[in-house]
Amino acid sequence: MFGIIPFRFRFRGRVRRLFEMYLCLLDKAPEALHPAQIGKLTGMPFIDVAALLEGMPELFVKLPRRPDGLTRYRLTSTASAMSPEDVEKLLLRGARRESLLLWAFGLMILCLFVIVFVIISPIFQ
Repeated sequence: MFGIIPFRFRFRGRVRRLFEMYLCLLDKAPEALHPAQIGKLTGMPFIDVAALLEGMPELFVKLPRRPDGLTRYRLTSTASAMSPEDVEKLLLRGARRESLLLWAFGLMILCLFVIVFVIISPIFQ
């Protein structure tokens, strides 16, 4: 995000797209799909779909390549056993945790600036 934070937000701002991809793979449950197929079914760009599939091992499993070179994805067994409401709760909980982490990091930076201001300011000396 900023380049200095050693953390990548996986859920924050992506809950709707992840849930759409989950529903798409749930509808095609026994078969695995290529990211281009998922992109066509959900209306998302291929690059976004591929990045989201790679970044979410909790929901999506990458299958070994076929002889023709295509990489396919399917739902994990735990995600396919969960109801859509439970998956939505899981995604929202992850987004909430990441939001709290972002707010905590911002508060730490603000406190750092306040401490520096108190140390440097001639009013407090």
